[in-house]
Amino acid sequence: MKDSARIYFNPLKIFVISLSFSYLIGEIFAIYMKLPSLISIIGFVLLIIFFTTFFICLREFYLHSEQPPPSTPTEKIIKNGIYSYTRNPIYISFVGFQISMFLLFGNLMYLLSSILLFLWIHFFVVLREESYLSNKFGQEYEKYRRNVPRWILF
Repeated sequence: MKDSARIYFNPLKIFVISLSFSYLIGEIFAIYMKLPSLISIIGFVLLIIFFTTFFICLREFYLHSEQPPPSTPTEKIIKNGIYSYTRNPIYISFVGFQISMFLLFGNLMYLLSSILLFLWIHFFVVLREESYLSNKFGQEYEKYRRNVPRWILF
């Protein structure tokens, strides 16, 4: 058995594909919602925050000599920095980035795809990762899991 969470599709690639299709479908079918300027500004700020969060997470992985793709073996649990607040900040940044794109541009496909992306990540990535990490690290991971929320508040 390969030492990984058995994630068959790279979440980063799925995120990029989702963004691309959302843009294209929104443009082709003009599926837009007129949002107030303040909402667009909030979307822009959130876009920067989620973009930055992604790179902060990558930095943590490389500082701990870990590889970000969930299809690679995990040698240690990263528990500090942003990972002391949430167990899945990279995935939060993916979904948050798409929601930010909706707020910024009003393309409803970004909103729809962010919901679908969240569901796919939750059921086909996070739950498998948690099972893998629990089996591999036992009590160490269970303690981390009890003390740090999966997403942000739960």
